[in-house]
Amino acid sequence: MKKQVWIWLLILAAMVCFLTTLTDQIRQFAKITHLLTEKNTRELLREQKVPVELHDKLCSYEKDSEYSRYDFLLGYLFTGQEGQRELEDYLELLYQYQSSGIQELSGMERAVWEDLEYFPVPLSWKDSSLVTSFENSWMFDRSFGGNRGHEGTDIMASFNERGHYPVISITDGTVEKIGWLKLGGYRIGIRAPGGGYFYYAHLNDYAREFQEGDEIKAGELLGFMGDSGYGEEEGTVGKFAVHLHLGIYVNDEKGSEISVNPYWALKWLEEKRLKYQFS
Repeated sequence: MKKQVWIWLLILAAMVCFLTTLTDQIRQFAKITHLLTEKNTRELLREQKVPVELHDKLCSYEKDSEYSRYDFLLGYLFTGQEGQRELEDYLELLYQYQSSGIQELSGMERAVWEDLEYFPVPLSWKDSSLVTSFENSWMFDRSFGGNRGHEGTDIMASFNERGHYPVISITDGTVEKIGWLKLGGYRIGIRAPGGGYFYYAHLNDYAREFQEGDEIKAGELLGFMGDSGYGEEEGTVGKFAVHLHLGIYVNDEKGSEISVNPYWALKWLEEKRLKYQFS
């Protein structure tokens, strides 16, 4: 009799364990399916809210995993999980049930992060007071040219003088756009090898006469920080303080351009600064 009771208890315990595991898997699957079908999926990718101290940790997981660092970054964005095992559980379900969706999103993450090398404004060898600052101004209100959200990060100069701070390319790439824009002033747009488009705006002048199609190396001088823009007439200046506006854009599988918050990429690049001779 006692033996039969123990057998039934073991069967019951196994059933409870199985049902608990199944329930957890169903919850995970439901959560991921919900996240990938909701409108906020693209907004999560655009906002890029990956804490700097976690970025390297998440990227390190790929060393002994079948998943890429871009998969782990996405897994964190969608679930908030930080552990490798937990993220891999989610990613397994994503690749099983939402393969095309996760592959597209992973490619977009690659376009944001893969080619980053240097912070766009170097430090000065000669004057340590020539520093810059920036905040997460993603989607802050802007009104010139109509009400809109701020699609970029403004890097502000401690010394408010146009033409003083050098601006360098944060990636290798190819010049895709050059010249004047009403909103961006003198700008240059560089397409990196991984597909990301990096937009540097409000320059005072250019380092040379760039042409569309020119090859650019990471760390190459593009021009100097200024306050150009916000005017119909080319050369308009003085509408705001000297700063560099950096924008990052990626294309989805349909070729539509999506703006991505540069703040987290810039925070990651803060420790990757070159030094130039300027004072």
